[in-house]
Amino acid sequence: MSEKLWTKDFMLITIVNFLMYIIHYSLIVTITVFTIEEYQASEGMGGLAAGIFIIGMLFGRLYSGKYIDQWQPKYILMIGLVASIATISLYFTIHSLVILMIVRFLHGIAFGISSTSTGAIASKIVPEHRKGEGIGYYALSTTVASAIGPFVGILVNQYLGFEMNFTFCLAIITLAFFIGITIKKIKVAPIQKQEAQHQPAPTKGLDKYLQREALPIALVSVFVGVAYASVLSFLTAYAQEINLVSVASFFFMVYAVSTLVSRPFTGKIFDRFGENKVMYPSFLSFMIGLGLLATATNGFLLLLSAFFIGLGYGTLIPSAQAIAVKASPKEKIGLATSTFYMLADLGAGFAPFLLGMLIPLVGYRNLYWLMALLVIVVSVLYYFLHGKKAWRHSEKV
Repeated sequence: MSEKLWTKDFMLITIVNFLMYIIHYSLIVTITVFTIEEYQASEGMGGLAAGIFIIGMLFGRLYSGKYIDQWQPKYILMIGLVASIATISLYFTIHSLVILMIVRFLHGIAFGISSTSTGAIASKIVPEHRKGEGIGYYALSTTVASAIGPFVGILVNQYLGFEMNFTFCLAIITLAFFIGITIKKIKVAPIQKQEAQHQPAPTKGLDKYLQREALPIALVSVFVGVAYASVLSFLTAYAQEINLVSVASFFFMVYAVSTLVSRPFTGKIFDRFGENKVMYPSFLSFMIGLGLLATATNGFLLLLSAFFIGLGYGTLIPSAQAIAVKASPKEKIGLATSTFYMLADLGAGFAPFLLGMLIPLVGYRNLYWLMALLVIVVSVLYYFLHGKKAWRHSEKV
């Protein structure tokens, strides 16, 4: 494999991932408000409409991870993209809350298959000694999408209606499909032969779906995902309550800029000095951002919180993915990637519904204070599950 990072296929798979996440974010930031307004649903049901998509993602990742390592990763990607085109088309048939939930769940499955494939392909393409840097740059596609997607989604929904969001998403996923066709196939035959020599007995039980080495950092990501879900699913409703809707449309733009500025440095620090030098400052930044969001009374504080959340969460997830990949055998990169995202999805999937039930009891401001406290607890959990071992390893080196 070439030591060059910015190959044609690396750029193409990054673009495909970017387009898929544009769709994800443009819908998820508007679906909660749409559900509440269109069907007079509660915050909990609105959160479920957002979260059930992510639960579907979990199922998509669960069954695609092992096949990515066994079959041609590009084929799994194309299956996911075709399924995404089909399920996005179903949005035009929605006429009830039940149908909305079913379509969101099916779309989540399709997205889980295709996004796991893009992550695994990118991880396989990136040179071994540049994993932190390469996966960090690849993850920028998600970060930029998290800025453009919500901005476009809120804008289109406000001026053109929700159905135009569906049309926009259908056009984007079709473009992703045609770009995906041009990506070269990855050689998997040598890995399969090596597995046949060293692992004659097939894996059984949970080992077929989960990569053990990736589980500790993936468990940390469960709770990181819960904290970020509070921002992603309820920012629009919170902004309406504090009369900052116009400023909130720029929240994810600032989030993306802060991540873009920091990513070239954090990836190199990860590879040179170890993951702890990146993870602990990111936890701190995420906590500060949530605290600022909880106290926001004007546009400046709201956007300042976006800056710190971008530095924090925007660095935590790609760094944690790099840890999961580095800790796992090379021939299990696909399974490690799906394991990591499955658990991250688990937190982000159930959180909107659970937090939606919590909001009437504590309010939005106290919710974000609780999420800041959760991040502090998660940083301690990280220390015991991985950070302590990483310190010992860095000291030996």
